[in-house]
Amino acid sequence: MKRFALLCSLALSSAMPATADMLPGYDRFDLLADHRARPIAASIWYPAAKPTYRAPVGDGPIFDPTFAFIGPAVASGEHPLVLLSHGSGGNAESLGWLASGLVAEGAIVLAVNHPGSTSGDSSPRRSVDLKSRANDLSAALDMVLSDPVFASFIDQERIGVVGFSLGGTTALGMVGLRFDGAVQDANCTKGPEAADCIFFHLGGVRFADHPGFGANTRDIRITEAAIIDPGFGGAVSAETLGDALAGVTLINLGGTDRLRAVDVGSSGNNLARRLPDARYVEIAPANHFTFLGTCKQGAVELLAEEGDDPICTDPEGTDRATVHDQLIDAIASGLNL
Repeated sequence: MKRFALLCSLALSSAMPATADMLPGYDRFDLLADHRARPIAASIWYPAAKPTYRAPVGDGPIFDPTFAFIGPAVASGEHPLVLLSHGSGGNAESLGWLASGLVAEGAIVLAVNHPGSTSGDSSPRRSVDLKSRANDLSAALDMVLSDPVFASFIDQERIGVVGFSLGGTTALGMVGLRFDGAVQDANCTKGPEAADCIFFHLGGVRFADHPGFGANTRDIRITEAAIIDPGFGGAVSAETLGDALAGVTLINLGGTDRLRAVDVGSSGNNLARRLPDARYVEIAPANHFTFLGTCKQGAVELLAEEGDDPICTDPEGTDRATVHDQLIDAIASGLNL
């Protein structure tokens, strides 16, 4: 047994990367929150002090996994914290490419699977509840700031939020914007906002009937935000713009062919100009789905067979891994990492 243990130790030490090449640390936990009937699946990515063992995170039939060290100690020092919100039908583990990229910039990344709006359980009537989505992240923040394993490693003056698509809408709420359900219902009858509505109309949703859609979900602890292709920008209540967090970074994927429903530039709802001191970034060639993980060989054909959205198909000339690098750079800059 001693000889076996020694051989295992030598094998691990020989595989240990140099500090500069360290994989992120990763752990999962169950989050208990008063606004949810069941625990919320949460995960945390962070700079690792030393390697433990290497394992894939987010491995499945479509997306490539991200590798991490499972459960190592946190690297010394205070690190900025980033809250991460996935889009409708997404999940935290599939965004490992982004979480690990932000860890490489020195951040701790805290993500949740929003119940009722994740892969396999995404419901129109539950996904419209922006208040519960924001509360998921605020509750996760409460928990990690009181956790003795992580609290002393977090710079509480540098707490950011990143969100994509419906997660971007969630992040907009957390920096002080509110949404008008009646306006969104009107937008759903015409124009580019209609793409925001198809999924919700399949569930019989009238936005004005859901108080959680227009609730105040601001979390004053958030100091920075980077938001990618957010939905419902055309339903932002104008009176909330002036009091929102200043200096938010808004990112659109795609050029003139971008998805109009999430266009926050001048050809869309112009939210980038209406928000105080907002920074606007456009990344092209790309489309809305380019944000998602890199896809495994055969994933395009598998999605076609299942009649699913073409989430692995990018515009001609797009390299998804390169776009991911550009997104990490833009998000890290927006969060002042």
